[in-house]
Amino acid sequence: MRGLAMNFCETAYRSVTHRVAAARHSAGRLDEVTLLAVSKTQPVAAIRAVAALGQRVFGENYVQEALAKQRELADPTLEWHLIGPLQSNKCREVAEHFDWLQSLDRTKLIEPLSRHRATASAPLNVLIQVNIDDEDSKSGCTPAQVTALADEITAAPNLRLRGLMAIPAPAPDLERRRNAFCRMRALFDELCASRVGIDTLSMGMSDDFELAIAEGATMVRVGTALFGARSR
Repeated sequence: MRGLAMNFCETAYRSVTHRVAAARHSAGRLDEVTLLAVSKTQPVAAIRAVAALGQRVFGENYVQEALAKQRELADPTLEWHLIGPLQSNKCREVAEHFDWLQSLDRTKLIEPLSRHRATASAPLNVLIQVNIDDEDSKSGCTPAQVTALADEITAAPNLRLRGLMAIPAPAPDLERRRNAFCRMRALFDELCASRVGIDTLSMGMSDDFELAIAEGATMVRVGTALFGARSR
């Protein structure tokens, strides 16, 4: 990736990281906010270009696409998150090749994920995906199911529960999104109060990550603002 494309990547990356820092400062946040680069459908050249600027954390929606990129990049310093829905027949591949799963939303995934995670590896970091706006088209558990899922994940020997993830409804009214972020923050605070090791609230995307940071997000998932519009 050269010329204008590389210039776009560098300009976009500097802009997004500046906006994350400014949002933290505006909210009076002293803790860090992790930028997850959503690289689904993006070519390996684009990922490599952003990685060369210092980005280490990448999110993918589709297991097979992610595995192909991991093989081609062959960079052990990159951290890979699955952020899309997980089918049970893909549990082994996720357990073997990803660092994080952000979309755990049902109990049947827990046992195979734990079983297939090598005991010599660090535990698979897990976030519970919450369907905070009760959308039929979205994956995720209900808020009422979080505690039971958290208990089962915590009991699994090769998984490490880190927190919650949500994709609120894309309402044009930002106050509706703020309300969803606030409800997620309340769930997160409850989870933190009931167990140790909870430190990640993943919410906010290209068009609303600053609002999410203001309401307590510790990780934001940014794709379009970093890479431009997806190719498909």
